[in-house]
Amino acid sequence: IEHTDQLIELYGFFHEWVGRIRSHGRALVLARACDAGDSPMQFAVVAALSGFVRSLAKEIGRKGATAHLIQVDNGAERNAEAVVRFLASRRSAFLTGQIWHVTPASLVPQRYVRELEGKITLVTGAARGIGEAIAHRLAQEGAAVVALDRPEARDDAARVADQLGGYPLIADLADPNAGTQIAAELKQRFGRVDVVVHNAGIIRDRTLGKMNEDVWKIVMNVNLAAIDRLHTALEPMIPDGGRIVALSSVAGIAGNFGQTNYAASKSGLIGYLTAQARRLAERGITANIVAPGFIDTALTRTIPLANREAARRMSALGQGGLPEDIANLITFLSSPSAAGLNGQVLRACGGMFIGA
Repeated sequence: IEHTDQLIELYGFFHEWVGRIRSHGRALVLARACDAGDSPMQFAVVAALSGFVRSLAKEIGRKGATAHLIQVDNGAERNAEAVVRFLASRRSAFLTGQIWHVTPASLVPQRYVRELEGKITLVTGAARGIGEAIAHRLAQEGAAVVALDRPEARDDAARVADQLGGYPLIADLADPNAGTQIAAELKQRFGRVDVVVHNAGIIRDRTLGKMNEDVWKIVMNVNLAAIDRLHTALEPMIPDGGRIVALSSVAGIAGNFGQTNYAASKSGLIGYLTAQARRLAERGITANIVAPGFIDTALTRTIPLANREAARRMSALGQGGLPEDIANLITFLSSPSAAGLNGQVLRACGGMFIGA
């Protein structure tokens, strides 16, 4: 499709088939991504497809079906195959309404089974919740997992590492020296780190008028500054073709009442990783961001029941996600198959009605 008049073909196809999409089905739209030489009308078509897919995702979500747009650069067709495989699988069940931009990065041989065999992976905040699920999922794909968490979670970090045959690493990311200490220990034990997952983060909710400076500072330090310190220390140890994935939040995209500090830190993280993605691309290193929505964890289970149920239903799929949903996406982005995805901000939110 190169002209808006041709969008009638999009209508005609899905008008006929939308009622036939079964429960837990998938609707995937593949389109050629625009480049600088394309006409304004071609840019309009691609933008129209984005709005169409996001709306379609909301229409079919109540039966557990999902919809995505995959924009493919010229020469990136082979890289798109892995994205289609992932989105067509059960592992993508909580993802919907997302735009995936596939670039023509060099493609390594793919085997789709235990893709992370022999890879050294670092997961921060790995002792419980989403971080623990990420560590388990990476290990299932063959990775050697370093489970990093703070001193208060020492026992849980050791438990997770023991379950996975991994290595526990204890450090307080709020400490300005933590990054260099972590890098030194990893270099001594492993010599490199192939995958870095920035999962650790904190929440200190206050309305702006009631928030004191210390609350602002600690959130910005742990959620943003600490990631910069850790990345700076680890970058020389990340080999060509490495992977970096960070957890932002829907709040970092849409903002949220009482979370000016948290939203600023998570939005800042998006800017930071997007810039790193551009800078590191020449080495084949990718950096991507995952923005979870409402996820059922021990923390969210402390929210009053009525509020929890309301949050679950504010999405196209009408339910909350599980830590495993986030872990599945992060594991895919950490794999060699995801070489064509770089600088992406992907919401894992079940199609939440807030935000862009």
